[in-house]
Amino acid sequence: MVTMGQCYYNETIGFFYNNSGKELSPHWRPKDVVVVALGLTVSVLVLLTNLLVIAAIASNRRFHQPIYYLLGNLAAADLFAGVAYLFLMFHTGPRTARLSLEGWFLRQGLLDTSLTASVATLLAIAVERHRSVMAVQLHSRLPRGRVVMLIVGVWVAALGLGLLPAHSWHCLCALDRCSRMAPLLSRSYLAVWALSSLLVFLLMVAVYTRIFFYVRRRVQRMAEHVSCHPRYRETTLSLVKTVVIILGAFVVCWTPGQVVLLLDGLGCKSCNVLAVEKYFLLLAEANSLVNAAVYSCRDAEMRRTFRRLLCCACLRRSTRESAHYTSSAQGGASTRIMLPENGHPLMDSTL
Repeated sequence: MVTMGQCYYNETIGFFYNNSGKELSPHWRPKDVVVVALGLTVSVLVLLTNLLVIAAIASNRRFHQPIYYLLGNLAAADLFAGVAYLFLMFHTGPRTARLSLEGWFLRQGLLDTSLTASVATLLAIAVERHRSVMAVQLHSRLPRGRVVMLIVGVWVAALGLGLLPAHSWHCLCALDRCSRMAPLLSRSYLAVWALSSLLVFLLMVAVYTRIFFYVRRRVQRMAEHVSCHPRYRETTLSLVKTVVIILGAFVVCWTPGQVVLLLDGLGCKSCNVLAVEKYFLLLAEANSLVNAAVYSCRDAEMRRTFRRLLCCACLRRSTRESAHYTSSAQGGASTRIMLPENGHPLMDSTL
């Protein structure tokens, strides 16, 4: 019997799922298999893509500038999100029932922290772009201390939202406040998280809208004094395209999840949020893949660095295979051969 005001720290995961009306299946259902297959695919792509972004920023000295610190932090947050979602995929379905309360909060905390860091970094990038445009300041001139403080602030906020549920913002002592989507969390936590993400989106809309109108006004003034109307139209269209891609990607990936979180947080009993929650969470995770394309892959220098890194990796692999074949052909004896480096045969190597 459930007693009001009593805490249930010693109960199982199944107890809380039954209390919230969320089914815990003892076997793998077809939809569980589909979600895990899609989830593993997305997680691996997120990990590989964001590792490539981080490697590009680390290896190219042109990217050792404050604005790229934020892009690197976005890639790190998305990489963390990929790890968190991969952890979820290995601890979902029938395996959920075998989790301890601490294990469940760890699983949820990893997701909340990583996704919060990703969303907060998107806002930080928007703020810094706004500041550099309004001050007519090059990205390389942005104050490093300010950017570092922004990054620290992002992770403090993310860790705060990620750790709070395990320590206080849960429903282990108030079962009537438990959410359906996350049966150990308070509905108010889900509502606050959804409203925070919505606030971030509205702030991004405001910032990028102001950037657009400011740049358009400046280009228009220049066009009055110089015969550059085609260039003016090209610049304006390019800016519109950038803003639409940035905000559109956020809306497509995050809005469905925010809506169901908010509905569950507000206690909508007639809303069938459990039917779509896993797919909308997968869509939110896919944003960590989209971010790399929107914020990094559209940079020409970044694309060149990607090609260089990938070509170097392929060349090293080809060289190793060729060297291994040569060694095998000579009976495994210790042999000195010439290996090509950057297309020039100059390095003497002992196999």
